[in-house]
Amino acid sequence: MQLAPLYQTFLNMIRCIDGLAPLALRLYLAPVLMQAGYQKLTHFEDTAAWFGNPDWGLGLPMPEVMAGLAAGTEFFGSILLLLGLATRLISIPLMITMLVAAFTVHWPNGWLAIADPGSWLANDRVMGSVERLSRAREILEQQGNYEWLTGSGNFVVLNNGIEFAATYFIMLLALLVLGGGRYTSLDHVIARRHGIAG
Repeated sequence: MQLAPLYQTFLNMIRCIDGLAPLALRLYLAPVLMQAGYQKLTHFEDTAAWFGNPDWGLGLPMPEVMAGLAAGTEFFGSILLLLGLATRLISIPLMITMLVAAFTVHWPNGWLAIADPGSWLANDRVMGSVERLSRAREILEQQGNYEWLTGSGNFVVLNNGIEFAATYFIMLLALLVLGGGRYTSLDHVIARRHGIAG
């Protein structure tokens, strides 16, 4: 029994759903990026101040321009992703935004977004979170209704590492290569109408 024909049959069977993977990526990324862009836009002065301040912020040049570019790219880019319109094109500035976030904000904190001292990726910063989390639990157990406060899950300490920015970058890279997806995007409709290869 040869495996190649069986594998080809399998590929032929799943070809009809090949638009679902890009759709899933778009539906996952759109609300995440839209929320990030919306927060920056609605608190624009604070965002620009944080982008520009070298003491407690990022110390970036032209902070208003940089904040506007980041906020606009995230908010309006997420709308394009949701529609599957210009998916490959909008993926590029969104990827750049993720790289800027990873290297200017998250890089010094290592990989982990949430401090998990049990992770093999834990650094000294993450290990230091154990004491802070333990002290926070003590305070909450003494001063608050700890059972109610943790009813939806345990408290965690954020580490703010590059994990999420890197993950979003990889997802956007996949969309750059795959496009918006067959049957599930305006890109597909436009390409079919104009005879453009997807």
